[in-house]
Amino acid sequence: MNYMGIDIGTSGCKAVVFNEKGQQLAAANREYDILFSNDGGAELDPDEVIEKCFSIIKECCGQVPPASVKGLGISSQGEAFTAIGSENKSLCNAMVSSDTRSLPYIKKWSKEFGEEKLYRITGHTAHSMFSLFKLLWLKENRPKVWANTQKFLCFEDLLQLRLGLNPCLGWSLAGRTMLFDVIKHEWNDEILSAVGLSSDQLATPLPSGTIAGKIAPQLARDLGLAKGAFVVCGGHDQPCAAYGAGATRSGMAMYATGTVECITPAMQESIFSKDLMASNLCTYDHALNGMYVTVAFSLTGGNILKWFRDEFGWQEIDEAKRSGVNVYEKILQLIGNQPSRLLVLPYFTPSGTPYFDTKTKGAVFGLQLSTSRGEFLRALLEGVTFEMRLNLEILEKSGYEIDELRIVGGGAQSPIWMQLKADIMGKRLKTLAVTEAGCLGVAMLACAADLAISPGELAEIWVQPVSEINPQENNREIYDKKFVQYKDLFSHVKKIAV
Repeated sequence: MNYMGIDIGTSGCKAVVFNEKGQQLAAANREYDILFSNDGGAELDPDEVIEKCFSIIKECCGQVPPASVKGLGISSQGEAFTAIGSENKSLCNAMVSSDTRSLPYIKKWSKEFGEEKLYRITGHTAHSMFSLFKLLWLKENRPKVWANTQKFLCFEDLLQLRLGLNPCLGWSLAGRTMLFDVIKHEWNDEILSAVGLSSDQLATPLPSGTIAGKIAPQLARDLGLAKGAFVVCGGHDQPCAAYGAGATRSGMAMYATGTVECITPAMQESIFSKDLMASNLCTYDHALNGMYVTVAFSLTGGNILKWFRDEFGWQEIDEAKRSGVNVYEKILQLIGNQPSRLLVLPYFTPSGTPYFDTKTKGAVFGLQLSTSRGEFLRALLEGVTFEMRLNLEILEKSGYEIDELRIVGGGAQSPIWMQLKADIMGKRLKTLAVTEAGCLGVAMLACAADLAISPGELAEIWVQPVSEINPQENNREIYDKKFVQYKDLFSHVKKIAV
């Protein structure tokens, strides 16, 4: 039998089918647009998202033997939710992570509830991305929607609802709402009461890999699934992808290098500390039951490479069109193997962890007439990686020992870029045979549930490293010195208002 992993992201959804050996058999994806508004709104049409999820399920089933997909797992973007009314109809669009309309509610509500108490329960620090504060905004600004809502569902549980199941969601996704106790693994009544909710209005939280239910025979036939096809709880996309990258023990972490840079380390136990709280580094459930993760991220990541392509890469764009070679492959050939002479603060977007800074802008220091495009690009990529090393240093001081980074995402295809990361991080990197780690992770959960295999043991079979990249000592020594300078950079640039 075969197993499908579905990943519901902010800009699109993906589905990938694997056989019992973890070999990829089929894949499909669809894009959708975020709907922005001038008041800071950022929303998705939930009915469009679910319709496109159905479409990719059906497309993938059409690429493999009929009725051979027996189990599905769902990985979902965090925080976004939809209000559901009578007859399971959507009452509003889903407010996604980047929606900032809840900003005015954060400080007052958190202070009244208790900031440290909130952190100790939920493992997260207050931010406009989380469902808790978006719900407060909705309650005040959309009172009719609030009054008519029967369920507030994230995308994993919404897709389950549309598949005819009683909606459940993985513990890790429940954690991203900031309504969930990450130690007791239940909705927190005190938080719910302060918001004006009851647990009956939310999906049932379950450990990742738990079977949520079976799809009705007629719907399974319509989608091309096997008779008796089941759905397992997956959870938040980052822990699911960490599992799909094989981060199944302390010391290992997933390093996603895509539009946003993200490191998700695995831990055997939960860690709470004042340093982690001050650095906005959360603690919540892994997709592997009994383990925990944190998420360190920079909102400026691979998007800075796209920006360079659009603004300075016209020559490589033309060459790529003529030769048929990927334009990013051409552009990354510019950066060479030697550290740049520049220092970059990579806040070309609002920062991620540790500062959650929305005002400080990016900066490039050391430009000269001798600076080439290649050196400039290398410095941009160095800046992003220094920011991730800063996060890693905070994590290691707080008890996260990390000796291996599993690379996933589009950037993993570039050896020269990955060598730069290894040199700055001073860590061993491993690239993987399957880079769609989120889909792989939840498909593994489905297979493990069906075959009654330990998810950790199954990862040893399915997740296949293909190359190892170790730091080059000469470059590492140079970068260790530059990192000392980098750590002072933010405090200096922050004083300059632009």
